[in-house]
Amino acid sequence: MDEIAVSTVVYLPPDEVYDFLVDFPRYANYSKHLEEVRSDGDGSSGTRYALRFAWWKLTYTAHSEVTDLDPPARIDWRLVKDIHAHGRWRVEPLDEFPADAPPDADAACRVHFEIEFDADTARDGALDLPPLVSFDWVIGKIKPLVLKEAERVVERIVADIEGRERDVELTVRNRPTSV
Repeated sequence: MDEIAVSTVVYLPPDEVYDFLVDFPRYANYSKHLEEVRSDGDGSSGTRYALRFAWWKLTYTAHSEVTDLDPPARIDWRLVKDIHAHGRWRVEPLDEFPADAPPDADAACRVHFEIEFDADTARDGALDLPPLVSFDWVIGKIKPLVLKEAERVVERIVADIEGRERDVELTVRNRPTSV
């Protein structure tokens, strides 16, 4: 199982950050490769999303479901088709206010975006590969792409939610299995 986790400090109260994150369809605004998000539900537990990704000569629609919500601390999800994957957004209040906080900030929390996935479970025809392109080659290219996309999404969400661009210090944990 591969694992990617990206976290950073956001200078807003946890409940405001959570309300922003639970609005999943807006994520298409933050990802280079996520073209469209369609939802079936109101964002609560059980809501399903179809996420259309495009990269290189490949397109793929991932089907996900919100599995649990714990406002304002956690949003859990899983993929329901083609690949074994699950993840979560976690929002943690900070005990100490960061010394490098913007001067106008009056609240802060740490936001975590975590994904666990088993790329090998997609071998059952989930991807329609061009002729002469191996599944292992595609997986080797996609794994680092997923990490960069996670970083990009978190950076763009921080800029949008705080209403300003700033240098965002990301903490990244990437534990891939071998390809």
